[in-house]
Amino acid sequence: MMRITKFVNPRDVNKKWYLIDASGKSIGRVAVEAAKILRGKNKPTFSPHVNMGDNVIIINAAKVKVTGNKLQQKFYYRHSGYVGNLKRIALADMLTSKPEYAIQHAIRLMLPKNKLGRKMLKGLRVYKDDKYPESIKVEKIE
Repeated sequence: MMRITKFVNPRDVNKKWYLIDASGKSIGRVAVEAAKILRGKNKPTFSPHVNMGDNVIIINAAKVKVTGNKLQQKFYYRHSGYVGNLKRIALADMLTSKPEYAIQHAIRLMLPKNKLGRKMLKGLRVYKDDKYPESIKVEKIE
């Protein structure tokens, strides 16, 4: 008996939308679940070289839970390219000003660091409250 490996064609992939509620959950737990769905690892036909993952909507990003001393000890860095222009922002400040960025940053670091990872990240939408475009049909994940 001969086994045939079926390769997935990007045209054959049909993408669904999943909704994740981040209120009361830690940033990492939400990011792992979203990264799995964006990458397509939740499908039996997973193929690492094809963008076959689904799209994800994350709501209530401002109500995410943080454990330990991370609010004061975790920092996000950015640099303008000029000497002495390294800026750092604590997680507490980030969650008050741009809570979407904290979750999006965690998910981005879990995806491949190439063109395919950047395409996967385009399927992610993060909202700080529970309002999102209702025209999208979503499946809720608990």
